[in-house]
Amino acid sequence: MKKFNIRKVLDGLTASSSSSSAAASPPSGSRENDMIQETLQSEHFQLCKTLRHGFPYQPSSMAFDPVQKILAIGTQNGALRLFGRAGVECYCQHESGSAVIQLEFLVNEGALVSALADDSIHLWNLRQKIPAILHSLKFNRERITFCHLPFQSKWLYVGTERGNIHIVNVESFTLSGYVIMWNKAIELSSKSHPGPVVHISDNPMDEGKLLIGFECGIVVLWDLKSKKADYRYNYDEAIHSVAWHHEGKQFVCSHSDGTLTTWNVRIPAKPAQIITPHGKQPKDGKKPEPCKPILKVEYKTTRVGEPFMILCGGLSYDTVGRRACLTVMHGKSTAVLEMDYSIVDFLTLCETPYPNDFQEPYAVVVLLEKDLVVIDLAQIGYPIFENPYPLSIHESPVTCCEYYADCPAEIIPALYSVGSKQKRQGFSKKEWPISGGNWGQGTLSFSEIIVTGHADGSIKFWDSSALMLQVLYKLKTAKVFEKPRSKEEKSTTDIVDEDPFAIQILSWCPESRVLCVAGVSAHVIVYRFSKQEVTTEEVQLLEVRMQCELNEVESPEGGGEQASAVSTPGTSSSPQTSLPQSHPSTSSNNSSDGLRDNVPCLKVRSSPLKQSPGYQVELLIQLVWVSGEPPQQITSLAVNSAYGLVAFGNGNGLAVVDYLQKTLLLNMSTAELYGSTDPHHRQPRSPRKARQPSAGFCDGNDASATPEERCKSPTSDCVVAVGSGSPCNSDEDSKHKFIDRAKISRKINMIADQKDDARDNSFSRSRSSSVTSIDRESREVVSSLYFCDSLSKKSETLAVPSLWVGTSLGGMMAITLSVPSTPEQRMQQPVAVSFCGSVVRLKGGILRMAQLDASGTLLPHVYEPWYEPNAPEEEREPPRRRRPTSPPSSQENQDCQYIVVCSEKQAKVVALPSQNFIYEHNITEASFVLRADVVTMTSGVGLACFCANGHIMTLSLPSLRPLLDVNYLPLTDMRIARTFCFSNQGQAMYLTSPTEIQRITYSQETCDNLQEMLGELFTPVETPEAPNRGFFKGLFGGGAQSLDREDLFGEVTAGKASRSLAQHIPGPGGMEGMKGAASGVVGELARARIALDERGQKLGELEERTAAMMSSADSFSKHAHDIMLKYKDKKWYQL
Repeated sequence: MKKFNIRKVLDGLTASSSSSSAAASPPSGSRENDMIQETLQSEHFQLCKTLRHGFPYQPSSMAFDPVQKILAIGTQNGALRLFGRAGVECYCQHESGSAVIQLEFLVNEGALVSALADDSIHLWNLRQKIPAILHSLKFNRERITFCHLPFQSKWLYVGTERGNIHIVNVESFTLSGYVIMWNKAIELSSKSHPGPVVHISDNPMDEGKLLIGFECGIVVLWDLKSKKADYRYNYDEAIHSVAWHHEGKQFVCSHSDGTLTTWNVRIPAKPAQIITPHGKQPKDGKKPEPCKPILKVEYKTTRVGEPFMILCGGLSYDTVGRRACLTVMHGKSTAVLEMDYSIVDFLTLCETPYPNDFQEPYAVVVLLEKDLVVIDLAQIGYPIFENPYPLSIHESPVTCCEYYADCPAEIIPALYSVGSKQKRQGFSKKEWPISGGNWGQGTLSFSEIIVTGHADGSIKFWDSSALMLQVLYKLKTAKVFEKPRSKEEKSTTDIVDEDPFAIQILSWCPESRVLCVAGVSAHVIVYRFSKQEVTTEEVQLLEVRMQCELNEVESPEGGGEQASAVSTPGTSSSPQTSLPQSHPSTSSNNSSDGLRDNVPCLKVRSSPLKQSPGYQVELLIQLVWVSGEPPQQITSLAVNSAYGLVAFGNGNGLAVVDYLQKTLLLNMSTAELYGSTDPHHRQPRSPRKARQPSAGFCDGNDASATPEERCKSPTSDCVVAVGSGSPCNSDEDSKHKFIDRAKISRKINMIADQKDDARDNSFSRSRSSSVTSIDRESREVVSSLYFCDSLSKKSETLAVPSLWVGTSLGGMMAITLSVPSTPEQRMQQPVAVSFCGSVVRLKGGILRMAQLDASGTLLPHVYEPWYEPNAPEEEREPPRRRRPTSPPSSQENQDCQYIVVCSEKQAKVVALPSQNFIYEHNITEASFVLRADVVTMTSGVGLACFCANGHIMTLSLPSLRPLLDVNYLPLTDMRIARTFCFSNQGQAMYLTSPTEIQRITYSQETCDNLQEMLGELFTPVETPEAPNRGFFKGLFGGGAQSLDREDLFGEVTAGKASRSLAQHIPGPGGMEGMKGAASGVVGELARARIALDERGQKLGELEERTAAMMSSADSFSKHAHDIMLKYKDKKWYQL
């Protein structure tokens, strides 16, 4: 345990950085603070990915192992997602990032073949917890279009765009010299190229017959042994897919005109049947009208009843706007199942993996563009299975998220109990059919919850404990508002064009279960958790008028002394409206000028609101239009159950609301919060135009933004290049401009510290330099809020309720709150507010604040324990006072608290109540911090930061000593900047795509235990027995015909393939790596048990063989003895 001397640290900081402000030396009376013990060391940190949750983004292909019962999904960006039973998931990535066009399992072998759009095929080893590539083969001269791997075969057929078929040995990943050329396969009389290979399959009853489908409509049955075509089948329309009947006598083709053709293998002249499933049949017997292409068809038989024919596509062209459909044809019945999204692929799950047996289909897995649906074929009406995977993250686009690790254990059961009542009904009663793999053995000892806010105003709570993710509860915040029935009825007061209910900021107290959310329409909703259903006749509403204009004083430009009047904070005791502020305005507030004034952006619901058990509305706060100006969007939010207060800020200033009394306590501009300590020279604003660009989503530096840019939805993710937009006068200005744009995507409009001589050209073209300076300074927004019991004033000796306020220009101020002590007084007496002025200044906008005690331990936030708010009066427990945090007492000239402040550029630790700088660290110079959190680890407390240049850093507290700095994730998408968040115990997460959450850990302990915690994909399972051929089939040769592919495709017979055709690339997950990979205790024991069983079986067989040999030897000895006795006394001529 290392000790640090404060003075040495301060001396080093002062000597090393002349640009940073000099840290204050410790006061003379604080000798006990000179030596602070820290337990957090660099060896406690390591960065690695843990799991990826959600629906695979932009899926492109799918495969299923019918024995292992594992599903694999490939995506257009080269990702590979594997799913087993609920909680068993895995993510892999091809390095090239090319689209996965096809996947093929080596059934029950623990391996998977992937074919990519860059004409490479890869063999994945699934027998280890983190799959790895064993071999790769890159084709150089031909494009891959289709692959086929027969069941229990090691030879992979690869069809190409040129119409040729190559054969790959999947064990060695080498090409065979056996090649099926397109000109050999089609008729010699054909003058045109048949097009790419779109289908390859072997006859279920004869492995030596290969069915090849070309795009032009030609199908060829190829004899592998004789190397020639047995039959050729021609049709006028292009082929999309082919499916066999299990007896190998018929096959079905789907075509581009919406028809299905059924062919008898031995009658190639014409189809046995032609049907158009969705075509209108003319009465005069003419050919049906063409339909859309049938993209895929599958033909599955059953022992009892009619076969199933399942297809996607083929709808009539007159069904404009109709959603994608899956058609299930069973006998004479045809069911058309509509899907919410377009179909990417589908697979039919069958009881047997053998293609030459009755298939007995029981389910269909449908991969949609944004969903995964499994249909039960065995029940009437074809109900769907309830999906156990967390694939609904993107049900509405995610706009913000928060991560809570080590939260109270009782909160997860509470949320689950109310969330279970929200589940849909009508699912199949059978178990989820994708049930492979085993759960990991290791677990984390703490509870974790992820909260996501969405564009439709919904909020989802997810249980993310033990590397799993499942939804607990869903809250719809839009219920408190009136929804326009059509676009014509859309309110003219909206400040965003779409998604007016989108969630912007979340503030949640798990201990008290109080939830506060801020939306993009400048509204804040406070929720309380209740287990009882209530009906609210009228939603409690508080309207707040926020503006930051100062009195207009006429004076010549640049001359004379300008005076300004300070406004009085607006207050309100009515739950309906707040009194307007006493800011005189140059714009008239009467209705004759047509300006909207004192109206909110959204209309509140007027009818009674039925609130189910769960989170229920306590108070709705709305910012109103001011003299034709829309309210600025909220940039910071904090709620505290112990004080009963909620605070929020934006570009106009700060507001504090008492949600218990439903009153507005404080409504002040940032300049008024500074008071006499304001470091900025602010001047009165120039006369304003009737309508200026709102500060909602527009760039703080770009006043010329178009209305479309100003009204962008928070679901839009745009990547903005550094230095784009208006010209800047220096590189530093460019960095600050990029900071602004990053904060736009996070819905936080704040700018970094700017030089006095910096000029924004978009303003300076039409305004004087003084006005430009005023407008630049007026863009300071409240960027961070923090409630705590602290020693906010230098004269205080006892910690009191306080609110710390951080701004986008690096200022931090303190406000003390006088909260009545008893519950009765709390509901009757107002909360008193007093201002302490500016405490500390940092470079860059303030991102995070936290509080430490004298020993450097993080002080938990104060809260009121949860109680049932809707309990009857006689059953209601007496209100409990807030839980104290053992407020320290301070003697004269003695510091007993530390406040940790982190900005976009640096971090500081300030001692209280002296307000001296104790530690200071410049986090980054060239970049800026996007997210910072004070986190609790097993070994101590630290500060975790994520920078825009991709670096993830951790610093010790309170000394701010660097412990970890890894260049992990370059900021390529503003979605990452908006959703990245740290949590306790070394956990972090971000939205890696619109549909997926990526979880990472920066804890060495979690990294060490990760292998044990991860689930196993491959489990030892016996392959089902092959179908019985029967006596007569065996006698007359009617069963399946096998083929010695090794003899046919091996190097001895077929020779070597051309070296220039494909290049073999050994994978990183070779056999040595595979053997060395940890597979888990359960898997090893299972393998050992099976190995012992096999050894015992072999020993038994050996014993039986030995006994048979002994019996044979005894018989031979007996016969030899008899012959010897027979011929013993005979002469040679008597023999």
